[in-house]
Amino acid sequence: MAPRILFVFTSADKSLTGSQTGYWVSEAAHPYYVLSPHFDIDFASPIKNKFPADPTSINSAQDLKDSHALNFLTDPKVAEKQATGKTLTEVDPKGYAAIFYIGGHGPVIDLASDPNNAKLIEAFWEQDKYVAAVCHGPAALAGARRNGKSIFADKKATGFTNTEEEAVKGASLIPWLLEDKIKELGGAFERAGDWQPYVVVDGKLITGQNPASAEPLAKKLLEALA
Repeated sequence: MAPRILFVFTSADKSLTGSQTGYWVSEAAHPYYVLSPHFDIDFASPIKNKFPADPTSINSAQDLKDSHALNFLTDPKVAEKQATGKTLTEVDPKGYAAIFYIGGHGPVIDLASDPNNAKLIEAFWEQDKYVAAVCHGPAALAGARRNGKSIFADKKATGFTNTEEEAVKGASLIPWLLEDKIKELGGAFERAGDWQPYVVVDGKLITGQNPASAEPLAKKLLEALA
């Protein structure tokens, strides 16, 4: 049996202002097509079979002619994985080599404050598995603890920056800014220029700054698991 990776998606489809949100399609698609030739991939979300794609990310994929993202939306294998997706409480971390959190504003709204999600990350961490997250995905790690401290404490990490959030006028959509939260939790926040691909590896924690970092992050994870 091929080793497995768990992709975790938000189930949140509304932002704090009531606008449509969800996961960012390219941040799922690019890692999926890098990793799926080498690993079995399962999907999970807080609400069973609820995987809302942010409509803005679909428009962006169309504008950029992003073939991976557009394929992901119509790929029958992806549709099957969504139809057979697990809830967070149904996941047994023993079956996986790594867990990966996809961004979009959604994770800041639901995964960040979900106690089942925090427990899941802690279980992966305790079993010495890789924990990876891109863009707003690291928000999902905000509730996780190790030895009573945040998983970010004394770790180098990145994620969607305050200036990137400002550029997309996203601050009103979410409860807090990710860069501020990582620093508040004791993480050493690192970044490149806005919209530049940037990945930080600190032990078993792998984080990517923005949508452009999704594919490089997947390649780093592939390298780490090889």
